[in-house]
Amino acid sequence: MTEAIINLETINPIEFFGVNNSKFDILKKKFPLLKILSRGSQIKLSGQPDEVENAQTRISQVIKYLERNGHLSENYFSEILGDDETGESAIIKDDANNNDILVFGPNGKVIRAKTQNQKLLASVSEKNDIIFAIGPAGTGKTYTAVALAVRALKNKAVRKIILTRPAVEAGESLGFLPGDLKEKIDPYLRPLYDALDDMIPSDKLNYYMANRIIEIAPLAYMRGRTLDNSFIILDEAQNATDLQLKMFLTRIGASAKAIITGDLTQIDLPKNQRSGLAKANRILQNIEGIAHIHLDESDVVRHRLVKHIIKAYDKEQEREEEREQENKNQYRNLGTNKEKES
Repeated sequence: MTEAIINLETINPIEFFGVNNSKFDILKKKFPLLKILSRGSQIKLSGQPDEVENAQTRISQVIKYLERNGHLSENYFSEILGDDETGESAIIKDDANNNDILVFGPNGKVIRAKTQNQKLLASVSEKNDIIFAIGPAGTGKTYTAVALAVRALKNKAVRKIILTRPAVEAGESLGFLPGDLKEKIDPYLRPLYDALDDMIPSDKLNYYMANRIIEIAPLAYMRGRTLDNSFIILDEAQNATDLQLKMFLTRIGASAKAIITGDLTQIDLPKNQRSGLAKANRILQNIEGIAHIHLDESDVVRHRLVKHIIKAYDKEQEREEEREQENKNQYRNLGTNKEKES
């Protein structure tokens, strides 16, 4: 039996333990073979030597992160301590030299690429002018893309940011919305506003919006334009038809960058309309200057349960496809047997 004491004097203990000890409960679940006690600004570990040493290493990583950043979400706290399924630490290995930092937000908030595919998205954006970022909800596609756009604007690599998405209802009927044009379309574009709020002070964001340095508009409003000296993001591209996506891609000017994000499992178009994202992603392969990034449940940065939800839906989709194929085979065999009988 080995014991170890870890001091938390260099950080805010509340940030480590969490509200109502929520993070401390995560810590104890991550290391069930250890006896873990908290005493003021200290943690006492008791257990087998290798378990104690492993916990010390992970907790030290958490402390170092909090010393640098001051805040740590429960999800990322859990990742740093080690993923339940892989047993590998999710702490970003190049964090020491800050290669994962995308942009600094208000009050010193640090916006980072947190997963390998998010970092890959950031990396390929430097060498490619058009990027397709496709993956399920919660993988940070839009958030990372907006951070890259804000960074480009701050670095004066572009003159403006254009954020657009199809104005398609996600299964609901919103009916006739009151207000002017901006008030009618804002509900569709709210996720883009939320990302910008995290990255740009409100007064500067209002200035950018008023002077059209940052422009947010429905996809239909891109028709006929030439988008140059801009960083353009087409969000929710799975809800763009083939013609709409072609229209968007042919708007891009000579000195512009574009990121197209989408989730092919959440298409909200009417049944008589087909999404153009899958086709565009397929036919625009192997073209220099166009990159394709595919994110998956391992990139989910929302609540820890989201990745499990995505897996469950994917498995159910596979079962439904198998049942549909079995029904087709049975129908085909039935027809063949009737022909033989006749």
